[in-house]
Amino acid sequence: MTTAADLLVDTLIEWQVDVVFGLPGDGINGIMEALRTRQDRIRFIQVRHEQSAAFMACAYAKWTGRLGVCLATSRPGGANLLTGLYDAKLDQAPVLAITGMQFHDLIETFTQQDVDLTRVFNDVAVFNAQVNDAAHMETLASLACRSALSQRGVAHLSIANDVQEQSLGEAERSKRNAPGHVPNRWFEGRRLPTESDLDKAASLLNKASRVMILAGRGALGARAELEETADLLAAPVAKALLGKAALPDDHPHSTGGIGMLGTLPSQEAMERCDALLIVGSTFPYIEYYPKPGQARGVQIDRDGQRIGLRYPVEAGLVGEAAETLRLLNDRLARKSDRGFLEEAQAGMARWREMMATSETKADVPLKPQVVARAFGLRLPDDAVLVTDSGQNTELAARHVDLRDGQAFGVSGALASMACGLPYAIAAGIAFPGRPIFAIVGDGGLAMQLGEFSTAVRYRLPLKVLVIKNNMLNQIAWEQMMFLGNPQFGCELQPIDFAMAAEAMGGIGHAVTRPEQVDDVLDRAFATEGPVLIEATVDAAEPMMPPKMPPDYAENFRKALPQTPGHEQIEAAIAEEPAKTMIEAGQ
Repeated sequence: MTTAADLLVDTLIEWQVDVVFGLPGDGINGIMEALRTRQDRIRFIQVRHEQSAAFMACAYAKWTGRLGVCLATSRPGGANLLTGLYDAKLDQAPVLAITGMQFHDLIETFTQQDVDLTRVFNDVAVFNAQVNDAAHMETLASLACRSALSQRGVAHLSIANDVQEQSLGEAERSKRNAPGHVPNRWFEGRRLPTESDLDKAASLLNKASRVMILAGRGALGARAELEETADLLAAPVAKALLGKAALPDDHPHSTGGIGMLGTLPSQEAMERCDALLIVGSTFPYIEYYPKPGQARGVQIDRDGQRIGLRYPVEAGLVGEAAETLRLLNDRLARKSDRGFLEEAQAGMARWREMMATSETKADVPLKPQVVARAFGLRLPDDAVLVTDSGQNTELAARHVDLRDGQAFGVSGALASMACGLPYAIAAGIAFPGRPIFAIVGDGGLAMQLGEFSTAVRYRLPLKVLVIKNNMLNQIAWEQMMFLGNPQFGCELQPIDFAMAAEAMGGIGHAVTRPEQVDDVLDRAFATEGPVLIEATVDAAEPMMPPKMPPDYAENFRKALPQTPGHEQIEAAIAEEPAKTMIEAGQ
């Protein structure tokens, strides 16, 4: 007899779901059995923590554009999904979360693990339902998949363990619930802006003399169109972190990142432009945009709700980036004055020279930029790179240049720690055989360290660079710059990550000195399977914006004397590139 769990898994297969990330538990035994008997058509990836399952489902959806699915037992397993699901919500990734429950007739009776996860998930989900019986499952499973994909968000199904095992014949189907009335298909039409909005946007951009482009994740599928737009407008292109792969980092129009992790040329171009074209981004840090009234704005986004969210645009183009840019490009006149672009290009040349001063230092302790740059230079043309949240993010953003054919991923709007390793594993599952690389910090990695064994189990071609400074360094610098408080509570108990990798069946390497970097990385990259490289680096190395705002500088001066190790920090900020970043804001 077909059970509710069978119906669920069969529906996933019809929706072309081929992988589910999760951890078994007694609240989902029925679903696990349905997966077991269909393992030739759908793959179950066992994780070591449910948070990782949700991160992986989110990342899988980002990598593939398909529905990501995660599975967890009743509370506490289900509640552990929340962080990864908020990652999906904030970055608009289609994810289906499936959770178990206690017996249906013991709900709200204070029995063991009696938590109503539909209430818990109410804020994170665009679709959120409890399955009542097998007949109900037939409709809800399809609707959950459709909702996640059409709204680019989280759908959640909560299913009591006895309902999972209920046969379709046992269900009391109502007369309005006809069998097979729900198609397992997703229907999506074209999203295009109006002709009048396109004309208005083109007129505005054609009249401007200094156009800046901000590209985000929504521009990832519009490489050729974005290049043409930038050429026509003679525009520098700054990239939000999720849009790092929208253009190669060495592209003549690219000024690299924007914001705290960005470049000085990106910020200077934002400060001088008289028009701003935003393509597929709602980069949240408003202080790095032009001041309202300085530049006229045009924004392209598939979601009209997000247009004008960060900057007062005059022309909003609701549509997919590639086709919208093609329509816009037909209306643009190529600018003969390339001065604004050439200024940005000269600024990028100076910026690269400045970054090279930190990337080539032979200092001891080892500078993190040295090993990050060397790691990035070794990435093959088809590499997938992920990073975590922290100082390691800045290192990946500034010191690893992505090339054509390479991909990049990170927790964006949520900016969650512990995302890096799950994102990398999801990439390995999504792209079998493609080489996967991660740059993570010791703080974030320690949170989900056990997932390295997941990479070992599935024999993923993963190389993980751990920036080990025994410090939550980004948080420490935020304490000083944002509020003027001395560093406190950020020191970490050291972990031997290389030994931990070996203990989990992988390969571990350690590097502590600059002269060791090339040899260690060469050996690591020549090794098949999961490899972890632990780089012990200078904890005093600063993390700061490309141009230190005056209030940050004042806070920093106030906090520094009472901060442990302030002598080493003072020495570090007296050197390049920190010295120029501080002086640029004065």
